[in-house]
Amino acid sequence: MERLTGWRAGLLALIAGAAMPLAFAPFDYWWLACLLPAVQVALWLDCAPRAAAWRGFWFAAGQFGVGTYWLYISIHGFGQAPIWLALLLMLALVAIMSLYQALLGWVAVRWRMRSLPIFALLWVPALWTMVEWLRGWLLSGFSWLSLGYSQTDSPLAGLAPVAGMYGITLACLVIAGALVLVVGRPVLWHRIAALVLVSAIFLAGKFLAPIPWSTVAGREVGVAIIQGAIPQDEKWLTENHDATLKRYRDLTVSAFGTPLIVWPEAAAPDLVNNLGGYFSALYDEAQARGSAIVMGALRADDQEKNYYNSVLALDDGVRWYDKHHLVPFAEFFPVPKFVRSWLRLMSLPYSDFTHGAAQQAPLPAAGLLLSASVCYEDAYAATQLPALTTATALVNVTNDAWFGASSARYQHLQISRLRAMEARRYLVRAANDGVSVVVDPFGTVVARAPEFQPAVLRSKLTPLKGLTPFARSGNFGPLGLCAAMLLAGGWWRRRELLQGRGV
Repeated sequence: MERLTGWRAGLLALIAGAAMPLAFAPFDYWWLACLLPAVQVALWLDCAPRAAAWRGFWFAAGQFGVGTYWLYISIHGFGQAPIWLALLLMLALVAIMSLYQALLGWVAVRWRMRSLPIFALLWVPALWTMVEWLRGWLLSGFSWLSLGYSQTDSPLAGLAPVAGMYGITLACLVIAGALVLVVGRPVLWHRIAALVLVSAIFLAGKFLAPIPWSTVAGREVGVAIIQGAIPQDEKWLTENHDATLKRYRDLTVSAFGTPLIVWPEAAAPDLVNNLGGYFSALYDEAQARGSAIVMGALRADDQEKNYYNSVLALDDGVRWYDKHHLVPFAEFFPVPKFVRSWLRLMSLPYSDFTHGAAQQAPLPAAGLLLSASVCYEDAYAATQLPALTTATALVNVTNDAWFGASSARYQHLQISRLRAMEARRYLVRAANDGVSVVVDPFGTVVARAPEFQPAVLRSKLTPLKGLTPFARSGNFGPLGLCAAMLLAGGWWRRRELLQGRGV
């Protein structure tokens, strides 16, 4: 790999990147998240910064071109955007993601040191992790396919409550660097040290995995997830309005008596403001039967000037959570008005949605305090940490029907599972047509509804309290470690330069 140049090196980078989605759900070849980055690191050895940038670009182009193909299903298949526009938006996202990796390659090689162990074990892993963190929030952020998410079922999963997703990413990359040393380093003790390091990282994950970090905060609570399974291309048709409401009502009535009933994102095909009688009757019946209902709902403010994608909790009162992290080009449109008609997706027939507050109190329901998130908001772990000081469980309402039967829904479930592992809380995940699940604090799916069909999924959860190390410090831990690794790498490079000058 070190001798490959020109298009051959670029092709290998593209192939390695295209194989990266196999590390994630639903394939779950988690070890590829350590092996394939090692190919990328090896391709950065003995090349110029410009070549390193191109090799990084093609690696990410393969990864995101294959790993996010389902955007086409959403934009063209359900959003009914023209093919050319759907392809343009897809390629734009892939190009942006690829530029991050190109920047990583250029920086890593531009300030490269001669010491391969320092380069592979400190410099590149820290830079790569920092770049993944950067793309997770810059320009609204897109942390999909971050390496750490691939490890929900690997020995490294035990690192989640201590170091979070980016800490797991860093561990994968250090292992990748160690593999480069094992394969390409003729010095025996370097190979031995690399193997010892890999073993230590996996053993740390195995040792930390069974630690609960949280304690019981109340009695076990029964939960029922209502999965309406309304086809995405039929959901907002006027002629289906009443039938959709009836389906959700009938499924909910069958679950009455269960303490907590959860609906998916925007379950009702209308604004809550227009369905006052429907929800009032449902609320009264639920109260009479000892049930609380938590549901995804669209609502407008009193002046109907601002619209919110929300979670409504009906228990001893009415409480709201308003989605804070909105999806560009789906829930708000950062483009001039004259092009919005091309981009408007038919499942959101209102004006741009308004952001909810950055920090909102957990929703009280069925004796629980629920840290709520809507759809892919759960990909932003740091924004959910403040609620964990009081929250006793997590709830995510989503609608992955936008992506059909593609891998997107399983990738998203994997993200949700990692949030439960980081927080050491039960997670209730209600999806329109799947994947609806209850996840325990260790990321194990304890109940799962059949996909693509109406269902009532019944299970139980235990309210928990207490903060994991990650919940206390957030990303400061892994990012602080990355900063220390970069400082150590910079110091080593300066030392090499001084020695080269005979100073």
